[in-house]
Amino acid sequence: MPVHMKHEIDKLKQNLVNLCSVVEEELWQAVKSVKNADADLAAKVIGNDQKIDDREVEIEEECLKILALYQPVAIDLRFIITAMKINNDLERIGDLTVNIAERSQFLANQPQVPIPFDFESMTEKTQAMLRKSVDALVKMDCQIAHEVCMSDDKVDAINRQMYDQVKKEIVKHPDWVEQLIHLLSISRHLERIADHTTNIAEDVIYMVEGKIVRHTTEKFGS
Repeated sequence: MPVHMKHEIDKLKQNLVNLCSVVEEELWQAVKSVKNADADLAAKVIGNDQKIDDREVEIEEECLKILALYQPVAIDLRFIITAMKINNDLERIGDLTVNIAERSQFLANQPQVPIPFDFESMTEKTQAMLRKSVDALVKMDCQIAHEVCMSDDKVDAINRQMYDQVKKEIVKHPDWVEQLIHLLSISRHLERIADHTTNIAEDVIYMVEGKIVRHTTEKFGS
């Protein structure tokens, strides 16, 4: 690998890891705003979205520059392609985090109602998946990536339970409808974030092993 291309790829990897850290922190803050009914904190998360968008564009431009200048092949080309895909997933996680913050902002200004699902467990699992997907990327570790993929079913299960629980709560407390619908949206956004972290993990597996595991049972160790 030419020295200049190695330098550019190392810089790209570091910028991608930095974006991962920013997105992870914003998700943590959005979840905290829901737990604490903190409208001001939610507003800060919403206000930081442009920074994530700007970084996503910068990383994409870095990828395109490396492709144009060095025409990488084999594992280097695979890394650039994967970096672009992970970059896009991180930006989408950022958007979904903003959606959670917007719901949190609304809920903070309404009469408080009990959250009718295992919010703590769902948020912990989703945050752990994001954190592990970043670890898998940094360490180029397929074992960690497989663990992320296997965790997705647990988040999906909590999200499915949420629908039944919300329906029951609406029947018992029709005056809570708006709050419950917003809580249902938060559950759905967390489930979608978990899906994107799974995408990142699958892309790490592709980056390291050259295997495409989307739409297969292999990623779950079957």
